[in-house]
Amino acid sequence: MPALIFDCDGVLADTERDGHRPAFNQTFAEAGIGVEWSVQEYGEKLKIGGGKERMASLLTDDFVREHGLPADPEGQKELLAEWHRRKTELYKEAVRAGRLPGRPGVARLVTEALGAGWTLAVASTSAEESVRAVLEHVVGQEHAARFAVFAGDIVPAKKPDPAIYLLALERLGVAPDDAIVVEDSRNGLLAAVGAGLRCVVSVSNYTAEEDMSEAVLVVSSLGDPGEPARVLANRSAAHPGDTVTLADLEACLREPLPHEEAV
Repeated sequence: MPALIFDCDGVLADTERDGHRPAFNQTFAEAGIGVEWSVQEYGEKLKIGGGKERMASLLTDDFVREHGLPADPEGQKELLAEWHRRKTELYKEAVRAGRLPGRPGVARLVTEALGAGWTLAVASTSAEESVRAVLEHVVGQEHAARFAVFAGDIVPAKKPDPAIYLLALERLGVAPDDAIVVEDSRNGLLAAVGAGLRCVVSVSNYTAEEDMSEAVLVVSSLGDPGEPARVLANRSAAHPGDTVTLADLEACLREPLPHEEAV
């Protein structure tokens, strides 16, 4: 049976603007460093893969001196780990409080895929405990228990590097031709395609204007009754209506990858 691999942030739930960003900002406020990322600023930070890496971008020489922060690499590593632990706690609180509802179509498609015997996974470079919290919130504990989760610092390089997807394929024992990814960003799309995978993109608040030309299908969401999906680009044989179905994903799996088209 094929494998369906989801990214987490922006795919399972639109977590970045109203989940991660406020958690980062509260962490910075508690640390007394006077940083508050606006919606627009955080959109720029999203070009950096990984939460600790985004926080590390603050640590210029001038910033470190101004705020009396550690200047040595080991001290900064410990500081970032401390900040990230606190940020993750705050983010999980927001998830548990129900402030980050699942995106349209995710729970529906998961139920359909599990019923058909597909293998399900999440591949994200966000912290594993954050990913699991979102997954359980969106699809429920029973369905979440049937997912393989690959997350956090499990690989040395973050998206757009394909490492997380290559690891997922290896651990799942699935060939690239038998797996399809759902992503929301260009970084995620490039990671998936770099691992030899077909990718459906469900754009999020921050990614609607990004170049998704390597995707086999680009939609506004996966769609639910009353919350229809819009097809933004399609180079597959799929014909989604108001919802993206398992049959649509099977059609996408039959499409060649961009590099295969050029051969």
